[in-house]
Amino acid sequence: MARDLKYTRNIGIMAHIDAGKTTTSERILYYTGKTHKIGEVHEGAATMDWMAQEQERGITITSAATTAFWHYGGDVYQINLIDTPGHVDFTVEVERSLRVLDGTVATFCAVGRVQPQSETVWRQADKYNVPKIAYINKMDRVGADFLACVDDIHNKLGATAVPVCLPIGSEDTFEGIVDLISRKAIYYNSSEELVNFKYGPIPEDMLGDVAVWRDKLVDTAAECDDDLMEKYFENPESLTEEEIIAALRKGTISMKIVPACCGSSFKNKGVQFLLDCVMRYLPSPLDKGAVKGINPKNGQEVEREPKADEPFCGLVFKIATDPYVGRLAFMRAYSGHLDSGSYVFNVRSGRKERVARLYQMHSNHQNPIEFVEAGDICAAVGFKDLRTGDTVCSESHQITLESMEFPDPVIGIAVEPKTQQDLDKLSIALSKLSEEDPTFTVKADQETGQTIISGMGELHLDIIIDRLRREFDVEINQGAPHVNYKEAITGTYQHREVFRKQTGGRGKFADIVVEIGPADQGVSGLQFENEVKGGNIPKEFIPCVQKGFEMAMANGVLAGYEMQSMKVRLLDGSFHPVDSDALSFELAARMAFRNACPKAKPILLEPIMDLEVVTPEEYMGDIVGDLNRRRGQIANMDSTSTGARIIKAFVPLAEQFGYVTVLRTLSSGRATSTMSFDHYAEVPPTLAKSIVERSGYRYIGNNEED
Repeated sequence: MARDLKYTRNIGIMAHIDAGKTTTSERILYYTGKTHKIGEVHEGAATMDWMAQEQERGITITSAATTAFWHYGGDVYQINLIDTPGHVDFTVEVERSLRVLDGTVATFCAVGRVQPQSETVWRQADKYNVPKIAYINKMDRVGADFLACVDDIHNKLGATAVPVCLPIGSEDTFEGIVDLISRKAIYYNSSEELVNFKYGPIPEDMLGDVAVWRDKLVDTAAECDDDLMEKYFENPESLTEEEIIAALRKGTISMKIVPACCGSSFKNKGVQFLLDCVMRYLPSPLDKGAVKGINPKNGQEVEREPKADEPFCGLVFKIATDPYVGRLAFMRAYSGHLDSGSYVFNVRSGRKERVARLYQMHSNHQNPIEFVEAGDICAAVGFKDLRTGDTVCSESHQITLESMEFPDPVIGIAVEPKTQQDLDKLSIALSKLSEEDPTFTVKADQETGQTIISGMGELHLDIIIDRLRREFDVEINQGAPHVNYKEAITGTYQHREVFRKQTGGRGKFADIVVEIGPADQGVSGLQFENEVKGGNIPKEFIPCVQKGFEMAMANGVLAGYEMQSMKVRLLDGSFHPVDSDALSFELAARMAFRNACPKAKPILLEPIMDLEVVTPEEYMGDIVGDLNRRRGQIANMDSTSTGARIIKAFVPLAEQFGYVTVLRTLSSGRATSTMSFDHYAEVPPTLAKSIVERSGYRYIGNNEED
């Protein structure tokens, strides 16, 4: 008999670095009975941080999935939990996890409050319409303030955060919480007992606050449900606990509100209440409803209900390489039933694939299962050609689900194996790693013959190189990090390109007149417009012109960097009835790109990073001065409740290599920084000239005419 999906929760834990995601995950595993000992991050013993690099550094690098069960209200709920990284270099792990989750626990530090990466992951959750509850952790730390953090969520994230509990004490006097709905005080002790709490009276000095905040909570609940609103106006006291919870749940699922609770995961306080909140407020697959997709045969929208008797469809959100079972494809099943050993249809490749085995994951351990059904998150092996973002479904009922978009890498380094014998091993290893991580790319530099690996930051590439050594046993030499510049054109230029080649017999001929210029606002890639009249160029050759320009954009004219976007209008041309063919027009387009772009005011673009530095007041002058020397633009300065100063700035990535070390020196190790990619901007001409000349090209400048 199929299980009732209303008792399933597919949730993730997301947050800024060091807000306590993995520590919270460990407590959830312990209190749900999944583990029998709490693994601590600082001891390198956390279950969800299974990679050697995670255990050594005390950070999460890869998202880890597990399944646990929780008893709430007399029912047993199944929790499919994904713990995600906080560091911006591994943002791909958060992105692809949120794509397949039904709800998420946004974890905040009660002292640091809303930090830069908190904003990033919040926006990612909004993009995929994932309902959230806020868990304000580290209430035992000096400077912890629950209600100030709730205000910060409202001000910085624009969310209506609604406290569903109040802390009893804070900092070293934090001893429990008051549940505002039941009006019961819960007192915790720090022991590792499975039941480490007891109910007691609400402290006298909190009675007034509890009454005020409960009234606000009931007001909010009534606003989320029209039927409840009428009952509320008649008699506010007549609302039952169940009605309030149901209304808050409705508001959470529709993303109008964000219930906020608090605790101290490290001290084992508040985690059981957090689990109750997950069951109360976050949606089940049934609440999320039917998943929408496109029928690849006719392009029409189709839906799949989250039911086991519907045709099967699922989304592959992650590929991982396991030393024992090989390629693991992590998959969310949205509808239907899939048996181990059966076949599915891969919509992208148009081929059937056999699912050799299915597993329920527990961190890096696989537990074999016979089948998966709607609402499950699992891992499968046996697929030959499967990538992140692929839809797998029943061949007779095809559907393409919305895939995922990943940011382009911003930093690259040249690598080579230390010994010639390792050349093939390196190639295989890099291929596997790029398959796992869509933000990690590998390409060969045509000019130098070097292998260039690119990623989201210095830490990202550092981890990749460490994995090459440990997992694949490949020792490499690496060059200095370099920035992934892009190129663009700022002017328009009309150009005629005649390609003629005669070698005896049939020759080659193509003649095109094009106007090239910047693409329209918001358009990336090639914007191609065909304006040829009267069949001057046969229709079958037009796509070849477009293909020629698309391929040429991979290597710009300034320094060989990729051109991000451009507009090409094909105005006129001519052809030869014998000598013209598809290749002639493709080559003519490539030559037109090479000859016309230098006259269309080309510029070099560099990645600009969004930097946030938190520092004690006394080091602020030195840090701002240093940022100015790095061509930084100070965007904002603020202060925290503890007196620290927050500096927000936009700084070119090229100036930021080794910045963490410099910042430690300037602040005696007391300042911290976080950095994420923001946008591309033009490189100043004098600097562009030296970059171009360094890459072996002749600098054109952006005003050169014929």
